[in-house]
Amino acid sequence: MEIGALLLKQGVVSPAEVDEATEEQQRTGERLDQVLVRLGHVDSSTMLQAISEQFSMPIVDLTAITPEPELLKVLPSRLVFRQQCVPIDQSNGVLRVATSDPFELTAFDELRLLTGLSIELVLANEEDLRDFIRQHYGVAGDTLEALHAESDPLEVQAESSDTDQAELASVIRLVNDLLIEAIRERATDLHIEPYENRLAIRYRIDGILTTAAVPRTVDRFRAAIISRLKIMANMNVAERRRPQDGRISMRHEGRVFDLRVSAIPMMHGEGVVLRILDSSTGLRPLGELGMQENVLERWDECIHTPHGILLVTGPTGSGKSTTLYASLRRVVTSEVKAITIEDPVEYHLEGINQIQTQAEVGMTFAAGLRSILRHDPDIVMVGEIRDRETAEAAVQASLTGHLVFSTLHTNTAAGAMPRLLDMGVEPFLVASSVEAVLAQRLVRRVCNSCGEDWAPDWNTLPEALRFREGTVLRRGKGCRDCRGTGYHGRVGLYELLVVSDGVRKRVLERRATSEIAEAAAAEKNLTTLLDAGRTAVLQGLTGPDEVARVAVSSQ
Repeated sequence: MEIGALLLKQGVVSPAEVDEATEEQQRTGERLDQVLVRLGHVDSSTMLQAISEQFSMPIVDLTAITPEPELLKVLPSRLVFRQQCVPIDQSNGVLRVATSDPFELTAFDELRLLTGLSIELVLANEEDLRDFIRQHYGVAGDTLEALHAESDPLEVQAESSDTDQAELASVIRLVNDLLIEAIRERATDLHIEPYENRLAIRYRIDGILTTAAVPRTVDRFRAAIISRLKIMANMNVAERRRPQDGRISMRHEGRVFDLRVSAIPMMHGEGVVLRILDSSTGLRPLGELGMQENVLERWDECIHTPHGILLVTGPTGSGKSTTLYASLRRVVTSEVKAITIEDPVEYHLEGINQIQTQAEVGMTFAAGLRSILRHDPDIVMVGEIRDRETAEAAVQASLTGHLVFSTLHTNTAAGAMPRLLDMGVEPFLVASSVEAVLAQRLVRRVCNSCGEDWAPDWNTLPEALRFREGTVLRRGKGCRDCRGTGYHGRVGLYELLVVSDGVRKRVLERRATSEIAEAAAAEKNLTTLLDAGRTAVLQGLTGPDEVARVAVSSQ
């Protein structure tokens, strides 16, 4: 029975939906089942069940199968990638092969001829199949095998041929596969690290570095891969002695991605890191960043003050820029002029004048800030206060009636003032200009797909995260959506210190960070990261282990 008729018989789709899908099929040339899923008339699991009934094939769960290494070698990787099928079992001269596309049965005759075995086909979820192939055969395994076959090993290693190798269609496809895999895995960064005997490729997913499933043969093409990335980023391919920065813009499945590329010479070659920004998703409003209600209310009051300095602190990758952009969008109107100076400009904001620093021509944060003030802004954003010159320029801007947003690298909100003092800014200037400091961290969010209630063994938790006995928390048990980690996506933890008279007094006296925090807490002007973390855990947004990782040690 045809798949459309079968689904109609089961009452899964209506005749009108089948007619619509048939028209679309004739236009695009896709299979009817693929069109029905793409149009949203049938979900993928229901379609898999229907295909199973149509072909009388059992369905297997690939996530529960761990094949023997020798079994995986029965089929060459080029065939696995081309046919999208994997061997899962072999006994009594029969090879069980999992596929998500049994429609071209004649294509599997090649498997019989190649292996000399009888082939038994079983069905598997398409996404699980792709994950299985990437996990056991590596990302771009077919491309690497083709490169291995067509390349002379001595020629690949020759430095003079790096650029030529980088222009090979196979190398271009290999690099594209690595970038697309990073995007598919929701990576924020792609690390390519050369070591003496291997090339390590890692993705940072939800803040945690994960080794990419790439065949070891990728090491032979390290020079070609790095040269290809440098060509894409408009870098000097011949320059291998100095650090270089560049940008790549790429489109994938209708989304635009901006990749910031940094190449640095290391002991065994150049290391490359790419920061991946999804330009097409747009920036989230301030109210959707995950701030607890009391912090959001007070921060909203702070960003509507007419002048002063507002600082956002935290380590690299903690979401400081996102918070600043969201705050600017909250306060900038047609009646307010805002100018930013950034390194680099990460997102383009409508109605806000943005400037890119260019140190080579003297356009630094400090120099740019001084020039900005002659353009009559109401609000100024400085990407980062890195030195005394920039700090003093920001202070002067705030004291002349401007609201200044900026970032600092400190562990806590209270540590921002001592950091400015260490830069050489006078205590009375710091005390009179800084209005509030927001420290933040990102923690992984409990996966919505596999999250479950959980009563932990409280003795195994840090004392600061022990709740009343019997409190029920949430954790993810691991599934396909979260790659077995139990976490999917991230949520922010925010620590807000509003500068009060007690804080100003201690800044003038050059007191320690702990004393500044005590003064703010005594006046109820400090909400700590640990407070935010405990709230997030009780709300089921994250787990105690995540809060302990980023907040407990920072107190």
